[in-house]
Amino acid sequence: MAAPRSFLCLLAPIYNGGTRGIHGLSGAVPREGSQRKRRTLLQFLTDHFYDVEALRQYLLQRKIAKMHKENRSLAHIQEKYGPYIAGAFFVLKQGGAVKFQDHEWIRPDKRGHFFLEFLKLQTVPVQAVDASGCAINYDGLDNLLPLKELQSLSLQRCPNVDDWCLSRLYLLAGSLQELSLSGCPHISERGLACLHHLQNLRRLDISNLPAVSYPGLTRILVEEMLPNCEVLGMDEDQALLRLEEQPQDSASPNPA
Repeated sequence: MAAPRSFLCLLAPIYNGGTRGIHGLSGAVPREGSQRKRRTLLQFLTDHFYDVEALRQYLLQRKIAKMHKENRSLAHIQEKYGPYIAGAFFVLKQGGAVKFQDHEWIRPDKRGHFFLEFLKLQTVPVQAVDASGCAINYDGLDNLLPLKELQSLSLQRCPNVDDWCLSRLYLLAGSLQELSLSGCPHISERGLACLHHLQNLRRLDISNLPAVSYPGLTRILVEEMLPNCEVLGMDEDQALLRLEEQPQDSASPNPA
């Protein structure tokens, strides 16, 4: 990958002007005194792009660490305020919304701030959770599974929800009636098969799941698995569209 001409012009004077290091780069370039003056431009670019790769790895590690921090167990809050408050606080911190029984929805503002009046609702069950687009993962479910009266759960477009996450939802089988998994990129047929425990489901949205290979067949199997549930998504039109997107065999058929 070639560096832009303006980028080279900007850094060349800094590189050629002294022996005290290249401003803006990390300490990957060793201090070698006068020998550094003899470094070629190729060596300079090699050192620089090595630095960019190190920066990319650093940013990736920070992203992973942030995800783990956001999904840590809030056991200390649960011990002090109970499972309803801990679950609600977890969802709101993720940018989602919660609804306590006989209360209005609670959502954070555009800056992610929310009022803490719900701390008074320690004995009021959480009835619905909207975690659409949140970074919740397998570990983060530890904060939701104690919500034994939860009736509605939306995990739409959650990038970290996968088949392993669905294998844990059986713990909500006694109360869960509505579940939305629309747009989750890592949910496949294997995860959907784990939903057979949720016999109280009345509405299930499994539309737009790119990891599902055979949407039409999968919907039939899910409907047989949950006979009292309305299944949304993966209809015939979507199945035909998926078939049209699959590459066709370029080999011509053998003549009869």
